[in-house]
Amino acid sequence: MNARPLAGPVSWRRGRHEGARVIVPRIHFVPLGLADVDTLLAIESSAYEFPWSRGNFIDSLNAGYLGRKRIDASGAWLGYFIAMPGVQELHLLNLTVTPQHQHRGHARAMLDRLVNEGSALGAQRVWWEVRVSNERAQEIYRRYGFREVGLRRGYYPAGALARENALVMSLELSGADGVPVAHGDGLD
Repeated sequence: MNARPLAGPVSWRRGRHEGARVIVPRIHFVPLGLADVDTLLAIESSAYEFPWSRGNFIDSLNAGYLGRKRIDASGAWLGYFIAMPGVQELHLLNLTVTPQHQHRGHARAMLDRLVNEGSALGAQRVWWEVRVSNERAQEIYRRYGFREVGLRRGYYPAGALARENALVMSLELSGADGVPVAHGDGLD
């Protein structure tokens, strides 16, 4: 029997059966649910000047969009993403790393998970909008393989009656021959 390699670090803990040892990933993904909305709001408010609203999260989760939280073995949140599936595409709506866990490769890991799940759903492309002022995020996405394909004028709120433009970025998940495209350059 071939053992399946584990992705990421693991830890051991005692199972419910006497003496059993269970492999538990130190960091793993869990589907988002409505019970997570208060935590999502707290993280969102700490990460952004213009956070998503309760309604944004509830509507996305009720619609069945792809939502995952990245947590460590203690249950601490490291980040989350929400994406809307479409016909052969996925629209990444929100990807957030908790402020205290930024710059540790979590955005990259969440993009990897998004791409894997999107590919399994038959998506051939991922779409994403990012504030023109968010140069750090733009660099992460460019290094991952996203390309700038357009501009949405006045897309984001930016203060009292002001709006900010969004760059539209796209990531090809498979080439013309249907073979998956490799992404990223080792951002971890």
